[in-house]
Amino acid sequence: MEKELKINNTASFKEKLWIGIPVVLLVGLLFTLLYNHHAEFSWDGFVAGFNQEFLVFFAIGVFAQLVDGTLGMGYGATSTSFLLAYGVPPVVSSTAVHVSEMFTTGASAVSHHRFGNINKKLVKHLLIPGVLGSITGAYLLSDVIDGDVIKPFIAVYMIVLAVIIIRKALKKNIVKKKTKKLGFLAVFGGFMDSVGGGGWGPIVTSTLLGRGRNPRYTIGSVNAAEFAISFASGITFMLFGGIHGWQVIIGLILGGVISAPLAAFLVNKIKRKPMMVAVGVLIIVLSLKTLSKLL
Repeated sequence: MEKELKINNTASFKEKLWIGIPVVLLVGLLFTLLYNHHAEFSWDGFVAGFNQEFLVFFAIGVFAQLVDGTLGMGYGATSTSFLLAYGVPPVVSSTAVHVSEMFTTGASAVSHHRFGNINKKLVKHLLIPGVLGSITGAYLLSDVIDGDVIKPFIAVYMIVLAVIIIRKALKKNIVKKKTKKLGFLAVFGGFMDSVGGGGWGPIVTSTLLGRGRNPRYTIGSVNAAEFAISFASGITFMLFGGIHGWQVIIGLILGGVISAPLAAFLVNKIKRKPMMVAVGVLIIVLSLKTLSKLL
């Protein structure tokens, strides 16, 4: 009886960690940002910031998180495509997306845990390799690669991601196969996510779903792992590139955090294939618009 009670207490403590760790990290991050950057804000500036442009970034945050939380992919690709099409520079858009994702993926991870959508074994396999890949990509974009030079390549990369999303949506009769080289998949997904401003979901989620994994647990688990990936890349962007575009960041954070619980609830309620095709087509249109501006 005593041994059983001890096992139950250990299990209960581990369950609390799945919620406690994201909450503690996010609260610590919030206070750190406020402490280090409070001089950049004033009440007048804060009020003035709530203009039409802010509402655009807020709407992008809401839409991107609804896409990501329900499909398990698309936050970075959707938000980056919108931001680039709106004229936001690559480094600012990628930094804004990853700093905001530190909050939105935290809210998403807690929400998916609350609705029982997480396979913890899968999360553990993806976590460390994904973090290493994201740190490498964030460092290169912040300190080595010229954002203006790679802007057209990012737009092309977004089109490739969109084609992957549409292809996975149209695929029929998926046969379940054993997933090999999860670590390599996570490293590649984390790296491309940091450099391109998106890709973790389209690369990792689509590969796992394409091998016949359960959509509910795959989406919940990849979203949960994405919190660590986004946190690692966001911290790297802060250390090596600084933080730019506060209006973009705050708009994305507020929009994403508000819609995260709704997305976790809707994950098994919506028809995935039509939405995946619609999101893929939207990303292609936005990326072509960005390319047309550059060319």
